Amino acid sequence: MVAKDARTSASGETINHIKTMITSGAFPPGTKLPTERELAVRLGVSRNTLREAIRALTLAGLLEARQGDGTYVTSLSPGMLLDTFAMLVELSPDATVLDMLAVRRVLESAAAAQAAARITDRQLDELAACLEEMRHDPQSCDGSVDEVVRADARFHAVVAEAAGNPVLAALVESLSTRTLRARIWRGQADQGVFDRAIHEHQAIYEALRDRDPALAAPAAAAHIANVERFLRTQLAD
Repeated sequence: MVAKDARTSASGETINHIKTMITSGAFPPGTKLPTERELAVRLGVSRNTLREAIRALTLAGLLEARQGDGTYVTSLSPGMLLDTFAMLVELSPDATVLDMLAVRRVLESAAAAQAAARITDRQLDELAACLEEMRHDPQSCDGSVDEVVRADARFHAVVAEAAGNPVLAALVESLSTRTLRARIWRGQADQGVFDRAIHEHQAIYEALRDRDPALAAPAAAAHIANVERFLRTQLAD
C-alpha cells in the first residue's frame, strides 16, 4: 500500500512539473517533448512514473502521442481541453441531464446576448439555412429526426461561435454532446415539438438579426427551458 501511494504521489508531482513547463512556456503549444529517457532524467523520476504522467496528461488533452513520432503538447485550444469534459458529460446518468440543461440555459443565454452585438451577415445567413432545414416535421413523415437535430445543433453552434468567446463556444459544444440525444428523444416522443422548436429558434434568429441582446438572451433561455420542462415530465413518469 505504501509503495502504491508513493508511486501515485510521484506520478502526481510529475504531472505538475510537466504542466508547469507547459504553462511557463518551456513547452509551448505544438512542442515535441524530449525523449522518454531524457525527460525522465530531467525530472528525476523513473520512466514508469513518467509514462503514467504522460498518459494522464494525454487523457486530459494537454499532450498528444503520435505513433512513431513522439509526444507533443497539443494546441491547448479550449475545444481540445474540454474534450474530456464532453466525455464525462456523455457518460453521465440520464437523471443529471436536467442539471446539464440548467447550465446550458445560462450559457446559451449569455452566448445569444453576446452574439447579438457581434454576429456577422454570413453567420446570420447560416442560421437562416439551419432554420430552413428545421422546417421539416418528421412526425408528419417530412424528413428525419436526425436531420432536424443536426440542423438544430449547428444553429446553436453558430450562435456560440458568433459570441466571439472560444471558451464559451467550447462549453456550449461540450454540453450539447449529451443533450443531443435528449433532443432526439424529445423529437420522437413529444407531439408537435418540431413546430414549436422552429418558432423558438425563429425568435432567437430574429433577435440576433435585429442585434437586440435584450431579446436574444431570454429567447435562448426560453428555448432550453422548454426542453428542460419536457424532460422533467418524462423522468418523473
